[in-house]
Amino acid sequence: MTAQQSLTYDAFVERAMADPAVVGLVLKGSRAHDGMATEHSDHDLYVVLADGAATDLRHFAGHRTPRLDLVIVSLTEFRAAGMPGHERYALARARTVLDRLDGGIARILAAKARLGADEAFRAAGGWLDAYANSLYRSVKNDRDGEPLAARLDAADSLGHLLELLFALDRRPRPYNKYLRWELARHPLPGWDGDALLRAVDRISASGDVAVQRRLFARVEAVARREGHGPVLDAWGEDLRLMRPSRRGPLGGPGQTAAVGMDARHDRPGHLHLGDEGA
Repeated sequence: MTAQQSLTYDAFVERAMADPAVVGLVLKGSRAHDGMATEHSDHDLYVVLADGAATDLRHFAGHRTPRLDLVIVSLTEFRAAGMPGHERYALARARTVLDRLDGGIARILAAKARLGADEAFRAAGGWLDAYANSLYRSVKNDRDGEPLAARLDAADSLGHLLELLFALDRRPRPYNKYLRWELARHPLPGWDGDALLRAVDRISASGDVAVQRRLFARVEAVARREGHGPVLDAWGEDLRLMRPSRRGPLGGPGQTAAVGMDARHDRPGHLHLGDEGA
């Protein structure tokens, strides 16, 4: 085993803190999420260097072992990391180990955790359309006797849905591993996190069309309130297929239920997972 391969997190942090070129150390991943680390968890560490600084620590760029992963970046590169990109959530929930910029590193992380108003609105509109598209394909495939296609489209819809819900709250979507953690510690306003997780679990396992429709009813109400009605209206009559249906007064064919008219849906984010129909 080489010296680099045997390098521990504590030993590297001690060395980095002694180097004046280092302006910040940022820990991300499971060890930055309380209660999520296991015996298999490594330390994922950003090493932020002053722009143009000379340091031997650059030799550790790309260092990766089962115990320690290092990302060596300049301050300018760190500001841009995940903006946009998959890394944004990791940095949004990262933990500051060293900040030599009088809170500057913490402010950079805080900016990554909060989408700008225009950015969030545009993102939410795009994810809403993508969610509706996958949902529509799922329920249509179920209707047409294509259960595998229906389940695959249902699974696709969930990723779009989660992106949408977090964008509506101006937050980056958490990685799947941290979804339950995120909802428990940082709930989505107006949503029952446990009910949402149950619905996502049910849909991902079975593609249950009734649950998909009830969930869409809640999403439609929230999306319209947030100004995304035109995205939904562009779907025209196809919205009927996505919305919950109810039996007629004499037990006849299902009819499209108006959003918010069912007493089981009178609270934002409340999801009833029973059989559809009254």
